[in-house]
Amino acid sequence: MLSTTTLRASAPAILATRHLFLTSGTRVACCGLLHGVQTRKFTGSANSFFLATTPKTNQERHLKAFRERSFPHPVYTEAQMDDIKIAHRKAKTWGDWVALAAVRVTRKCFDLATGYRHDSAIASGNKNPYGASAFHMTPEKWLARFIFLESIAGVPGMAAGMIRHLNSLRRLKRDNAWIETLLEEAYNERLHLLTFLHYRQPGLFMRAMILGAQGVFFNLFFISYLVSPRTCHRFVGYIEEEAVITYTRAIADIENGRIPEWENLLAPDIAIKYFGMKPDANMLQLLRVIRADEAKHREVNHTLANMSQDEDPNPYALIYKDSKPHPTKGLDFVKPEGWEKGEIDGGAVEEFMKPGQEWKTGKKPVGGSPTSTTGTTPASTT
Repeated sequence: MLSTTTLRASAPAILATRHLFLTSGTRVACCGLLHGVQTRKFTGSANSFFLATTPKTNQERHLKAFRERSFPHPVYTEAQMDDIKIAHRKAKTWGDWVALAAVRVTRKCFDLATGYRHDSAIASGNKNPYGASAFHMTPEKWLARFIFLESIAGVPGMAAGMIRHLNSLRRLKRDNAWIETLLEEAYNERLHLLTFLHYRQPGLFMRAMILGAQGVFFNLFFISYLVSPRTCHRFVGYIEEEAVITYTRAIADIENGRIPEWENLLAPDIAIKYFGMKPDANMLQLLRVIRADEAKHREVNHTLANMSQDEDPNPYALIYKDSKPHPTKGLDFVKPEGWEKGEIDGGAVEEFMKPGQEWKTGKKPVGGSPTSTTGTTPASTT
């Protein structure tokens, strides 16, 4: 017999087989045999944004067939995820103002494309401020927004990493360990997208929107990064501020009972493995982890925008002498508005911010690894 957990996770897929001329009992049995032990699959939808699909046994290769991921994801504690808050860095320079204006225009277009509206009364904890008939974001609208958001969010890190990679090859110089962090950010955003695709498959209209948006955005970001990489990192920092707002409101909707369909919806296997979540993790816990990721991208890009783009090493790849607050890969020390150069441990950074000195002297700082406050893992020399 199928367990309660299996039936719960497979229920959307079972409903997607309603075109088969089977009784309800036979339908459940057939789907159970089809899925086997794989309890998290794609679901169908009648929403106009999506193409309803039925899971196939050969749709994906089982995750055990792959080796460990090149970019392991840090495991966040519940307390660390609770501390994630909506924050905004005030614009201080002309580049900041340009980046902020671009984000506001992008946000307006993005809201229009995904049908997004959200009232502050809902996020504040009022389950039904204007009655049951009032507009609210349905699961389909939330997933449309998530998929569209993550399909674009993976562009900046890859474009910036590619430009810096080619620059390093062309100039025959090291990149001061920026490339790996940028590529890891792009990889993380793509995993967010793959996770949400386990719940909905976009239809032709949304696929066309993603294709057009990516084509326009990639070329604009590529050219802009050649002109002013600092402004581009600030732009991404502001974009991630908006992403934190989006996921915070989605979490509030679940916690306030406005999306009952997601209260018992299990996280897919790809998320369980990548994020290091518990096997019975649900949609609420998944969104909390993804929001923490976006908050980290917010901090990283604001920090990189504060650095010298040609001379300073990536502060997230340095080894620090002690446990004083410093940039880390995880959420050990959180700075929503980014780290200023003067806030980073001068003992570990100042001496090695001078181009080439570390490689000429052979000296390296001692202390914890870039991803934690303890240990002796050497820093990346990418």
